[in-house]
Amino acid sequence: MEIILAKTAGFCFGVNRAVKLTYELLDKGCKVATLGPLIHNPQVVADLEAKGALTCPDVDAVPDGYEVVIRSHGVPRSVYEKIGTRALAFHDATCPFVSKIHKIAEEAGKNGALLLVAGDASHPEVQGIVGHTSGEVRVFANLDELEAMREILAQQKSIYVVAQTTFRVQSWESCKAFLKKWCTNAKIFDTICNATWARQQEAEDLSQKCDHMIVIGGHHSSNTQKLLQVAARHTDAVTIETADELDREWLRGARVVGVTAGASTPSSIIEEVLNCMSEEIRDDMSFAEMLEASEAKPLFAGKIVKAKVISVSPTECVVGIDGSKHTGIVKLNEMTHDPNAKMEDLVKVDDELDLVVVKTNDQEGVDTLSRVRFEAQKGMKDVSEAAENGTVMEGDVMEANKGGVVVNVKGVRVFVPRSQATMRRDEDYTKLVGQHVRLVITECAGRKIVGSINKVTAEENKAKREEFWQNVEVGKHYTGVVKSLTSYGAFVDIGGVDGLCHISELSWSNLKHPSEVVNVGDTIDVYVKSYDPENQKVSLGYKKEEDNPWEKLKNEYPIGSEFTAPVVSITKFGAFVRILPGVDGLVHISEISNERVNKVSDVLKVGDEVRVKLINVDFDRKRISLSMKACEGEVEAEGSDAE
Repeated sequence: MEIILAKTAGFCFGVNRAVKLTYELLDKGCKVATLGPLIHNPQVVADLEAKGALTCPDVDAVPDGYEVVIRSHGVPRSVYEKIGTRALAFHDATCPFVSKIHKIAEEAGKNGALLLVAGDASHPEVQGIVGHTSGEVRVFANLDELEAMREILAQQKSIYVVAQTTFRVQSWESCKAFLKKWCTNAKIFDTICNATWARQQEAEDLSQKCDHMIVIGGHHSSNTQKLLQVAARHTDAVTIETADELDREWLRGARVVGVTAGASTPSSIIEEVLNCMSEEIRDDMSFAEMLEASEAKPLFAGKIVKAKVISVSPTECVVGIDGSKHTGIVKLNEMTHDPNAKMEDLVKVDDELDLVVVKTNDQEGVDTLSRVRFEAQKGMKDVSEAAENGTVMEGDVMEANKGGVVVNVKGVRVFVPRSQATMRRDEDYTKLVGQHVRLVITECAGRKIVGSINKVTAEENKAKREEFWQNVEVGKHYTGVVKSLTSYGAFVDIGGVDGLCHISELSWSNLKHPSEVVNVGDTIDVYVKSYDPENQKVSLGYKKEEDNPWEKLKNEYPIGSEFTAPVVSITKFGAFVRILPGVDGLVHISEISNERVNKVSDVLKVGDEVRVKLINVDFDRKRISLSMKACEGEVEAEGSDAE
């Protein structure tokens, strides 16, 4: 018979801390009283009582002079107040996961929200949670009980939802799905602890591989009973408190037997059960080796660990660390360098991550972890080799400062000085932020890692220039980027070569400055008007022939056409009127009116809208003659006909 012991079997962090604390107090000679059984394991409770610990139902039952231990289940806020009233010394061993739920419950009360608690209403942990809110609270044990509250939930403006830390995971997922569908105002918190998630998942997987499953734990332990329910879905499963309850006949004929244990089950009882089941475990692995394999491995800052995502919030994710009973927190800034990223877009529940331990917390069992630091450690080797070999690397520009830009290269922060960021001194290097760039590492000494973007750009531009001069021809079109502006035109990068687009080639209209049409950084379509390979000069055109207003005038407006158009300038000999964008015609003083006009400004001013007729066009000299009085004559003629 093969016996497989679950890696997660035995004390969780919270229980282990409470038990260890109580034994240490007893060893110091302190008089200790626990509020209720310290854990749901009669054997451990009996051993503590044998060493002098009292199990008291409430604070009133604690004798004077005794130090109170608050167990990992936690207690209502009123209990702390009563302890304070009696001035009793106390030690708070509330599980960090439970303490977190207490804070959520307090917040719900302050915000006037209904608190929904998924769990067993008679369980001390749930009673403690309920005792930390000042508002309305309801407890439900399963989906059926939750669905029965539908009408009540529909009347609530705000709802906070939490779960007992040992609640059955599958049931919790069903309840969340219901709440997301029917309660859009429900704020749901994933509060089932890491140990419970991992323990139930392993029981689920292990039970599908075994003929029988044995769950070791107190018969009144909530998490033990949940494990039994999970295992029983796939195979025959029983729960026992000690080896004395093991029925050998039940194991007869079994080829593979799985063993797991509740969070309140000490390793000594697990070992006793295993001893009764078999002399040899896992192909000669000793009991000590097996139990050691299931114990938490020590963590330290800088250690690389594997972890599975348990829950995700906008600012952080909670992970279970492989080989440890600790929980890890990865904050958003330790998951990515992207300031606009959202945690929900980066990871999801059950994702497996490689992380680096940033900080350990043995008191609370919650460690700070980082993926960006893991990536930096992993990428540092590649960056160091690239510095030696001159290899071109790629990265994303994260930020800019007075000295230059910072590029994320495989998780490593590489500083690129301003002079090495762009090809031109007047070019705005801050616009590189957010861009994907190629660079070489020029210096790599400890934390000082320096790179150059323009060295790569220069090499790439050299190749592009050679290709350009081999293939350039008049009229050929290029997509280019405006690199700089002057009063006489725009310089455009058309692939390693900068060409000048004169201001007269930017628009058919008269421009005062190129910025009226283009800006630095714009991507535009240009064509080659002329080029000089010897002096490496290229003249470009931007305005298109089909937009030429003179061609439009020739094709669409014959002599005799009339326009209503603005006066754009006044001279002694007449007024210029803009009949098309970029095309002005002259109304000679003699053509303004049928009556004599001595001074143009006496009749017209800039901005006046006038009716004019096209009477002559010299396309070669680009001169247009217009007449206002020709239109007046037609109006008078029409008036005579009407009379």
